[in-house]
Amino acid sequence: MTTTDSTHHDDPFGLLKTIDSPHDLRRLPREQLKPLAAQLRSFLLQSVAKTGGHLSSNLGTVELTVALHYVFDTPHDRLVWDVGHQTYPHKILTGRRERMATLRQLGGLSGFPVRSESEYDTFGTAHSSTSISAALGMAQAAALKGEDRWSVAVIGDGAMTAGMAFEALNNAGVAEQGKLLVVLNDNDMSISPPVGALNRYLAQLMSGQFYAAAKNVGKSVLKPVPPLFELAKRFEQQAKGMVVPATLFEKFGFNYIGPIDGHDLDSLIPTLENLRHLEGPQFLHVVTRKGQGYELAEADPIAYHGPSRFDPAVGIVKPSTPPKRTFTQVFGQWLCDMADADERLVGITPAMREGSGMVEFHQRFPKRYYDVGIAEQHAVTFAAGLATEGLKPVVAIYSTFLQRAYDQLIHDVALQNLPVVFALDRAGLVGADGATHAGAYDIAYVRCVPNMAMACPADERECRQLLSTAYAQDRPVCVRYPRGAGVGVAPLESLDPLPYGKGEIRRQRATEANGPRIAILAFGTLLYPALEAAEALDATVVNMRWAKPLDEALLERVAQSHDWLVTVEEGAIMGGAGSAVLEALQRLRCIRPVLQLGLPDVFIAHGDPAKLLALQGLDAPGIEASIRAFVGQGQ
Repeated sequence: MTTTDSTHHDDPFGLLKTIDSPHDLRRLPREQLKPLAAQLRSFLLQSVAKTGGHLSSNLGTVELTVALHYVFDTPHDRLVWDVGHQTYPHKILTGRRERMATLRQLGGLSGFPVRSESEYDTFGTAHSSTSISAALGMAQAAALKGEDRWSVAVIGDGAMTAGMAFEALNNAGVAEQGKLLVVLNDNDMSISPPVGALNRYLAQLMSGQFYAAAKNVGKSVLKPVPPLFELAKRFEQQAKGMVVPATLFEKFGFNYIGPIDGHDLDSLIPTLENLRHLEGPQFLHVVTRKGQGYELAEADPIAYHGPSRFDPAVGIVKPSTPPKRTFTQVFGQWLCDMADADERLVGITPAMREGSGMVEFHQRFPKRYYDVGIAEQHAVTFAAGLATEGLKPVVAIYSTFLQRAYDQLIHDVALQNLPVVFALDRAGLVGADGATHAGAYDIAYVRCVPNMAMACPADERECRQLLSTAYAQDRPVCVRYPRGAGVGVAPLESLDPLPYGKGEIRRQRATEANGPRIAILAFGTLLYPALEAAEALDATVVNMRWAKPLDEALLERVAQSHDWLVTVEEGAIMGGAGSAVLEALQRLRCIRPVLQLGLPDVFIAHGDPAKLLALQGLDAPGIEASIRAFVGQGQ
């Protein structure tokens, strides 16, 4: 397909609209790639502004995406993106341009690569640092099957801070078969500012740029004098490892190339074309800029990391009326207040300072703040080490990311019964990020571990109080809370705790009423739709507060005075809080019919959180309808 700019001068996206697959892209003459990249960036900005989503990272990968699909024969050649939120240009160029209006909405495009969505999405990536392992597996599979194809892992610099990436590099460097290319997309920014010794090492790319410029000048000056030129070349080989990050990756067995400008197609495309003819594992270091081409995002890439809808001409505008306080903000304020009260407190995050509400804590208590990078396993064991020395670590971590440190949770914290507080943000459904980020499993995977405890606050006030309760314990405790705001119950200023392991009755069924005696046992924020449903049913509602330890005395009392029990939780039914109730009733030899309401045994896709809860029957009408059906079937 050959077109000219004049053909599409009336349509700002005329050239882009001729690209329905990378096959179309590869038929373009090379001189049209820069205009295509410009249209792709403009389309991306306008599209994300209408839907919300990840912006800065995608603006930074436009040219890299064009170059990779232009040079490699995708999908025959495998392309794995890490992390997956930088794949919007990839989606647009692989036949999904017209569906971008549905991005991150119910039934629409995912914000991450999904194998079921496109043959070009070769591997699902939403948690970071998995790409090299997956691409290496693909490369080895191709070699075993006798297939001639490349496997390319595109990994962000933030994702290179995780141990898994280096485990894969260590394995890949000794692989004798398969065609593997690792592209380090180095934008000096993960989500929060990058941290750690490795990042400082990668930051030597500035020295690398200086080295490259000096080398080119030196060659131009010395070339007329062959003996001096050869001497300079030999010195270059010796000095290279001292100046650029080459040494690290070459020691792993890779052929290191770079750093090169990731926005310069005239540099990217010839380099990638040359790489295709080399033997052994290849490592290409490209330097890009988050927010490239949109000044507001370039100036503040964190603010534009994942914005809601906005006007590109104006940028993000703060709402005139302040929004309701989120659970994340409640945690951040509690963390600062408790740090003021107890100098033993230290705060730990695996690269999610903003997302976990720790910006103010970092500013006020910099010596007690630790961002360990995208290294959840290390974060948990690091906290355990701090706890052995009498400090009080608080690990702020998303529920879905604690899954990555499960062995450390068991072996390093719980087995030694160390007093670590886990503030589990994003518990339950998270909406637009979908199944990869949903905190559906924490109750089930935490409560089966000895010494662990799990609190489930129902609102903002309880969140602050239960964090204080958790902090007061001489054992590990998790406090799970959802993304976003609750019902708006203002937290108290004090740091007073609630009783450990105790629930409360929030609504009592009328004693003189006729009809089925129903008790709803609510865990967490679903207390409020449960209360609404209970008004229509005249049911008792118990705010259980703790999934472990369960308030068995309260449970037994309620079970003996009611005929039907219903458990409600925003977590997996299998092994969750409802299962804990059934186990306790069996121990108590109290046999009652129990309806368990929660998240079913399926992965729940992305969409509006309220709609997703309603689809699972976890809004007030859904809870009421399920209970009516349950009681009716039992009569």
